[in-house]
Amino acid sequence: MKGAGSPDDAVEILQRETPELILLDLNFSIETSGDEGMALLQRIKKINAALPVILITGWGTIDLAVRGMKDGARDFITKPWQNDYLLQSVKTILNLSQQVPQSANRRKLEQTYHFENIVGDDPKLLEILETIGRVASTDAPVLITGESGTGKELIAEAIHANSNRKAKPFVKVNLGGISSSLFESELFGHVKGAFTDAKADRLGRFEMAHQGTIFLDEIGELDLSSQVKLLRVIQERTFEPLGSSKSRKADVRIICATNRNLEEMVADGSFREDLFYRINLITVKLPALRERPGDIPVLAEFFVNNLKIIYQRPDLKMSRQALKWLKTLTLHGNIRQLKNIVERTVLLSAEDVLDVEDFKKNISSIPLTSPKTGFPEVGVLTLEEMEYQMIVRAMEFHQQKIAKVARSLGITRFALYRRLEKFGITFESES
Repeated sequence: MKGAGSPDDAVEILQRETPELILLDLNFSIETSGDEGMALLQRIKKINAALPVILITGWGTIDLAVRGMKDGARDFITKPWQNDYLLQSVKTILNLSQQVPQSANRRKLEQTYHFENIVGDDPKLLEILETIGRVASTDAPVLITGESGTGKELIAEAIHANSNRKAKPFVKVNLGGISSSLFESELFGHVKGAFTDAKADRLGRFEMAHQGTIFLDEIGELDLSSQVKLLRVIQERTFEPLGSSKSRKADVRIICATNRNLEEMVADGSFREDLFYRINLITVKLPALRERPGDIPVLAEFFVNNLKIIYQRPDLKMSRQALKWLKTLTLHGNIRQLKNIVERTVLLSAEDVLDVEDFKKNISSIPLTSPKTGFPEVGVLTLEEMEYQMIVRAMEFHQQKIAKVARSLGITRFALYRRLEKFGITFESES
């Protein structure tokens, strides 16, 4: 490890050799603006843009550190830092920088990691599994993004199962289901008498997850005041139960998930930028199921094999035609929707061999509309799913005549073609 006493010394060293990583304080002299550190960061990135940099900062310059992340820094650590946390950040960044992912295959991954509950062989999925396998042994915060139903919770569980904390608790928290008034009590606990109904002490989720992993699902639903409280815990690694003045250590690994675009939320001011950069040292974006259609038959068979045991139907299976047909579905509910379709078909079909017609009949029997209004009930379909349903119905009604379908939907033929391609709807070309 080598130190540099000034920005010029650091630049001189970089011109002679290439370190694996740089720890960069934002202040070198009596000045505390952080401008010196930011200027040096820019000089470092001009010399070697790929060189990983971790910024060291005080709470007063966190906004500057966030700007540094935009300029290419990989992480920022606040003073006074905890050595364990700093070492974990260094270990994670070096691990990711030094190991170049090779073309992963399922068998090799299974020999190295525990991914029993994650089904699929698509290259996009295998690349994700290879990444989370490599970062699982660190305490690096992970942000999992993707549409609803893509398996974010399973990925979080897999990270925990392959980590050094696997023998300790894995605590799941749905932040979308916790009101701002209950946030502190739910996550940090409270002491007896902290508020009117606090009849006894209560452990919060962070304390339940001590030495383990806490999974904060739907973090994009958190209001700004709660975001500040969460950021404090992540930064300082301590928390205080509601009504108590005694700090407790937050020895947890934090994994977050969302189906929302946090970058857009940062831009419009509804999500804190410093929190965003704090939780996404590692970001895992899960592909939608329609982006890996080859895994649909594999998943369907996995669900059927589980249902054989649950419903005591050992001869249950799907026909080859059914597996091929399922692969053509545009499943906007992703894995969760596929699981529901398979289970519904198993429950409503008397035969042990499930064919295409069994699935079609049970999919078409799903009540999508409200009898009073003719529109779907709120929460049943997303706007995208409604658009898909309307296009399919218009295509059937107009017998796939593109000009008529486009006119009835109030869009151009070109716009219709784009939507047909987007949703994977096949049709016979007009002669």
